[in-house]
Amino acid sequence: MARSEEEDHGAGVRLAVLGMGKTGGRELNYISDVDVIYVAEPATLPDGSAACEEDDALRVAARLAGRLAQVCSGASAEPALWQVDAALRPEGKQGPLVRTLASHLAYYERWAVTWEFQALLKARPVAGDLELGEAYCAAVGPLVWQAVERPNFVEDARAMRKRVEDNVPVAEADRQIKLGKGGLRDVEFTVQLLQLVHGRADEDIRSRTTLDALAALSRGGYVGREHARRMEECYRFLRALEHRIQLFRLRRTHLMPTAEADLRRLARGLGQGGADDLVKTWRTVRREVRDLHEAVYYRPLLPATALLSTGEASLAPRAAVARFAAIGYRDPEGAMRHVQALTDGVSRRAAIQRQLLPVLLGWFADGADPDEGLLAFRKLSDTLGSTHWYLRLLRDSAEAASRLAQVLSSSRYLADAIGRSPESVRWLAQTESLAPRGVRRLASEADALLGRAQEVEAATVALRALRRRELARTGVAELLGEVGPVEAAKAISDAADVVLAGGLRIAEHEARAARQIARGDEPARLLIVAMGRLGGQELGYGSDADVMFVYEAVDGAPDKEANDYALTVAKNLRRILSAVGPEPGLPVDADLRPEGRNGPLVRSFDSYVEYYGRWSSPWEAQALLRARALSGTLSVVAAGGPEEGAVAASLSDGGAPSGSPGLPDGAGELDLGPGAEGGRSLGARFTALIDPLRYPDGGPGDAVLREVRRIKARVESERLPRGADPARHLKLGRGGVSDVEWTVQLLQLQHAFEVPALRTTGTVAALEAARDADLLSADDAEVLLEAWRLASRLRSAIVLWSGRTTGAGVDMLPHDSHALTGIARLLGDVGTGPELEELYLRVARRARTVMERVFYGA
Repeated sequence: MARSEEEDHGAGVRLAVLGMGKTGGRELNYISDVDVIYVAEPATLPDGSAACEEDDALRVAARLAGRLAQVCSGASAEPALWQVDAALRPEGKQGPLVRTLASHLAYYERWAVTWEFQALLKARPVAGDLELGEAYCAAVGPLVWQAVERPNFVEDARAMRKRVEDNVPVAEADRQIKLGKGGLRDVEFTVQLLQLVHGRADEDIRSRTTLDALAALSRGGYVGREHARRMEECYRFLRALEHRIQLFRLRRTHLMPTAEADLRRLARGLGQGGADDLVKTWRTVRREVRDLHEAVYYRPLLPATALLSTGEASLAPRAAVARFAAIGYRDPEGAMRHVQALTDGVSRRAAIQRQLLPVLLGWFADGADPDEGLLAFRKLSDTLGSTHWYLRLLRDSAEAASRLAQVLSSSRYLADAIGRSPESVRWLAQTESLAPRGVRRLASEADALLGRAQEVEAATVALRALRRRELARTGVAELLGEVGPVEAAKAISDAADVVLAGGLRIAEHEARAARQIARGDEPARLLIVAMGRLGGQELGYGSDADVMFVYEAVDGAPDKEANDYALTVAKNLRRILSAVGPEPGLPVDADLRPEGRNGPLVRSFDSYVEYYGRWSSPWEAQALLRARALSGTLSVVAAGGPEEGAVAASLSDGGAPSGSPGLPDGAGELDLGPGAEGGRSLGARFTALIDPLRYPDGGPGDAVLREVRRIKARVESERLPRGADPARHLKLGRGGVSDVEWTVQLLQLQHAFEVPALRTTGTVAALEAARDADLLSADDAEVLLEAWRLASRLRSAIVLWSGRTTGAGVDMLPHDSHALTGIARLLGDVGTGPELEELYLRVARRARTVMERVFYGA
C-alpha cells in the first residue's frame, strides 16, 4: 500500500523490514507495539549498476517506512492494527528512520552499546525485501555473538536490567507483570544474557524465541533442567496473565488489577478458583522467578566467560594449547588431553564441562600449579561427574568453582583430601561450612559414631575419617583465607583431642574384652595428658600427638594389675591410631614422659608424685608448661559438660562426669561407652600436681636457668639435621618456631607464679600475656609474634603445597624457585617466591636478635 503511492511504486528501492523484540521472537501480546528496523538499498539493474543514487533511495525508503506505519496505526474505518515503533534503530529516535546495510554495520561496529546487541538477538526479516533482510541478519549476526568480548559486557547488561527496574514507578512496582522484579523481563533478560555469553561457541542456543532458547539452554547444560522447567512454567503463567488482562476491553497494560471483580474474572480465566488464590499464585511465581533470575543471571562464570576470546571459549585445540602455554601450564599438550577427555561426547556432563573449563583453566593458572590443578579436577570429575549436584554446583554457585580451582591448583595435600572425600566440594559453596566445627560438635559426632559402631575396625576407621575430614576442612579454610594460622592450629588440635578420646574408648573396650571384664570393673582409670604442640593446641597438618599416660588403680585393685591394664590400653591406643589403614593415622608419641624413651610408657599417679618430687629435671618442668589433661574431652562434652576451651583441670579422665548418663553400648558386641568416674577427677589432681613444677614460687633458681639455656644451645647444635641451613630451618633454625617458644617458656618459668595470664599452654596467649605484663616490650613481642606466625604458616603451607607430611623438607624453607613460588601463591599475601624468601629471612633475623637478648641475656 505504501509503494502504491509512489509514482513508480518505488521500483528503484529495496526496503526490508526487520521485526525486533516480541515481533522478532514471535511472542506478540494482543496489544503490543510492533518493534521494527528498516534497511534500504538502491535496487540493482540488470547491468549491475544502481537504479538510483543512495541518497535518493533513502529518501524514498523513508517515505515508504513512514507510510507503512500509518497504514498499520492511522485512523480509518477500521480500528488501528498496532503501533509500529522504530525506536530500536541505531541512535534511537534521534537517528535516521532508514539506513543502508553498510551504515548499520558501521554504527554497530563503532558506536553501539551493549543493550543494542541484546536487542538484535531477536532481529528477523518480516516484510519487504526478505533477501536484503536475510543479508542484514547475516551481516550483524557475527557482531551480536562477538559483543560479549566487549569490555564490561556482562556488567553493562546487568546494569541495564537494574535501570529497567528502577524506572518502574514506585506505585506500580508491586503490580508490574512485565518490568518489575519477578516479572517477564527477569526471564527474558536471563535467557538473553546466557545466549550472548555462550552463543558465540554454541549455535544451538541462538533461538529468537524465549521458550525455545530456554529449552536449548537446558539441553546444553547452561541452565539446570529443574531451573529451566520452573522458569518455563512461571513464564507461561505470566504471559497468560498478561494476555487475560489485555483481552478485557483490549487495553494495553502490564499491571495486575486491584479491584476484586477484576481479580475474580482473571482467576476464572486462568483456572485459579478465586481472587485470593490468584493473588497467592502470582506472588509465589514472582518470588520464584526472581530467585531463579538471580541464581542464573548473577553467576560469577558469566563475566569470567565473557572475558575469553572466541577460540578460548570454544576450546578449539590450537587456540587452547597456545593459551595453556601463554598462561603458565608446563605441559600444554597434556592439558589439552585432559580437556578433551572431560569434554568429548554429547552427554549433559560433557556439555557442562565445556561451559566450565574455559573459565576454570584460567583460574587454575592463577594458582601455584595449574597442571596439577587440572589433573586433580579431571580425577574429581571422573568420580563425581555423574552425580546430580556436582557440576550444577560449580556452574551455579557464586563461589564454588573459583574456590575449587584455587584449592586444586594450590595444594596437592588438599587435592588428595578432596579426592578421598568428594562430598567436601559442597563446603566451597558456603563459607559457613568452612568454619571450624569446634570440640563440642566434633565430640558429639564421634560419640554418635562410636555408639553406632558394630566392629572395632569400623569404629577406628570412622574415627580416623572424622579427623581426616576436619584436616581437609581446615586446610581449605586456611588456604582461602577464612581462618588464620592460630585458628587453624586450634581446629586441627580439636580434631586430635576428640580422636584421642574416642581412641581411648576403643582401646579400653579391647582391653576389657581381652580380660573378659565388664565396663565398670576396670582395675584402673587412664588419663591422657596432651604435651608439646598438642598440649598448646598448635598442631600442624603433619604433627604427631605428644602425650603422657597417667593411671590410677580403682577400688583397691593391685597396682600390678592396674599397671598391666593401663599399659595394655595405652599400647592399644597407639596401635589403633598409628597403624596403617584406609584413613590417615595420628602417630602417638610418648617421648616427653618422665625419663623419656627409657621410662615406662605408663605411670601411676603416685609414681608421678614421687618422680616429680625427687628426680624431675628442668627440661621436664619446661615440657610441663604445655601439659593439658585431655582424655575426658569426648565424654564430658557429649554429656553437656564444660564449654569447649575449658581448662584441662575441668576435664574428666575418660569417664562420664558423676551422675551423667552413660553412652549406649552400640549394637553387636562393642562396648564403647565411657566408664564411671569415682572420686575427684584424676585430670584435675594431675594438673594440681604439676603446677608447682611449671610455675615455681619465686621462679626457678639460677642453676635451673643455666640448665635451660644450656639445653637450648645443645638443641641448636645437635638436633638440627645434618647439612640444614640454620637460617632456613623453620622449626629449629635461627629465629624459627623453637626460638620463639623457648623464649616464651623461659618467661613462663620465671614469672607465671606472679602473672596468672602466663599460665597457659598456648604460645601466642603466653606471648601476649608477657607483653601485657611488661615482661617484653611491645616491639619485641611483635617481632617474636610475627616470626612465630610466619614460620607456622610456612610449615603448614609446605605440607599443603607438597602433599608431604613427613621428611626433612617439611620444616625447611625451600631453595627451589618453583616451590617457593607455589608456597607464596598459596599464602596469597607475601608477594612472589623471592619476596617470600626475603621476608622470612628478615623476620627470622629480627626474631633471633630479640631471642638472644631476652633468652640468653645477650
